[in-house]
Amino acid sequence: MRRNIVHSGADALIYEIRQIVAIGKKIEALGVTMTWENIGDPIQKGEKIAPWIKEIVKDLVEEDTSWGYTATQGDSHTRKFLAEKVNQRGGASITDEDIFFFNGLGDAVAKIFGFMRREARILGPSPAYSTLSSAEAAHSGYEHLTYDLLPEKGWMPDLEDIENKVKYNDSIAGILLINPDNPTGAVYPKSMMEEIVAICEKYDCMLICDETYAHVNYSDTGSIHLSEVIGDKVCGMALRSISKEFPWPGGRCGWIEVFNKKRDPNFERYIKSLLDAKMLEVCSTTLPQLSIPKVYSHPNFLNHLKERNEMFKERARIATSYFDNMKGVQVVEPKGAFYLTVYFPPGVLKNNMELPIQNKAVDDYIQSILTNASEDRRLVLYLLASTGICVVPLTSFCCDKHGFRVTLLETDTEKFHWVFKTLRDSIAKYLESGKS
Repeated sequence: MRRNIVHSGADALIYEIRQIVAIGKKIEALGVTMTWENIGDPIQKGEKIAPWIKEIVKDLVEEDTSWGYTATQGDSHTRKFLAEKVNQRGGASITDEDIFFFNGLGDAVAKIFGFMRREARILGPSPAYSTLSSAEAAHSGYEHLTYDLLPEKGWMPDLEDIENKVKYNDSIAGILLINPDNPTGAVYPKSMMEEIVAICEKYDCMLICDETYAHVNYSDTGSIHLSEVIGDKVCGMALRSISKEFPWPGGRCGWIEVFNKKRDPNFERYIKSLLDAKMLEVCSTTLPQLSIPKVYSHPNFLNHLKERNEMFKERARIATSYFDNMKGVQVVEPKGAFYLTVYFPPGVLKNNMELPIQNKAVDDYIQSILTNASEDRRLVLYLLASTGICVVPLTSFCCDKHGFRVTLLETDTEKFHWVFKTLRDSIAKYLESGKS
C-alpha cells in the first residue's frame, strides 16, 4: 500500500490463551484426544447454570425492554443498584454517574487504553493477564511496563519494585492490580492494597483494579474491593464483570466503577472521553445488564457464591497437593479465581528435556515448531503432544518466569484427578529426561 496502515503496537496484541488452541487443534486432527485447560470458561468445562438464574433471564427475555437500547453508560436502574452496593461496603462512595457498562471487560480495556494519551504508561503485574498487558503495550507502542509478583512470597507484589519504577519513571500515570489475580490465584490482603494506594497518593498516580474475580474468592479474608481502600485522595477505577460469577462469559457484560473523578481535572476529562467513546456505539448489551439487580438481590445469590467458592477451594487444595514435595517445582495454593500456576525456578527447565510422543505425525509436527521456543513453552508443547492436555506457558503472561497456568474448572471429579496426576507424572518424566 502507498501508506503503512499497521498500528505501531500491532505486534503486542498477543493472546496465547487462545492462540495455543490452533496448535492443539492440529494435534487433535492428528489423532490425539485433547483436554482444554487453557481458558477460564466454566461453561465449556461443564458447570451448570443455576436454574433460578436461568428463570430470571427467561423472564427478562419476555420483557420487550430487554430487546432495546439502554442509556449509553448503561441501564440507569442497574447503575443505581450497583452504586448502592459499593456505598454499602464503606470507604469511597460513588453515584450511578460513576458507573459505565461495556460489552465485556475486553471492550472496557480497549477503551481504557485506546483513549489514554500514548505517552502515559500503566505499570502492571508480571505475570500479567494477556488482555491487559497487550492492550497497554499496544497503546504505547512499547513493551508493557511491569512490576514483579513474587512466587516465594505467595505471588504477592514486590512493593519496592513498584515504588522504584513509579519514582524513577515519570511516564507512569497509574498502577494496575488484578485481585484476585489471574494467572496465579493470589488474593491481596487489605494491608497490601493500602500500601499500593499510598504509593499512588505519594506520586500522584491513578489506580486501576481488575476485580473480575472479586466474588470468586475463597481466601480467609474474603473479597477486598478497591472502593474499601482507595480513600478520597487517589483517582481510580475498578473493573467488574458477571462472566465468572454467574457465570455468564458469553453475556459479554462488564462495567467500571470510577472513584474520585472530580479530584483531578485531567482524570475527569479522561473519564469523559470514555463516555464520549461509548456514545459513538450507543450502548452495551441490554439483557445481561438488566439481569444484574435481579440476580444480585435474589435470596439464593449469596449461597450460590459460597457454594462455588467452597468448590474451588477444595479443587485448589487437591490440585496443589499433587505437586507437594516435588523437586524442581513450586506451586502456591490459589486463594481466588480458578487457576493454578506451576512455577519452575531458574535453571530447572532445559532445552534438552522431552517427553515420549507415541504418534509419529504429532512428533514430527512438534519437532518442527520447537525451534526458539522458551523453556516453558517447550514443556507445554510436549505436554500437548504427549498427554493432550492444553495449558498456557507462563512466559506468555508478559513474564520472564517459567511455568504454566492450568484451570481448576473440570467438573468431572475423576477427570480432574487424572489431569493433575498426569501433569505431575509427565513433569517428573520431563525433568528426569534432562539428566540423561
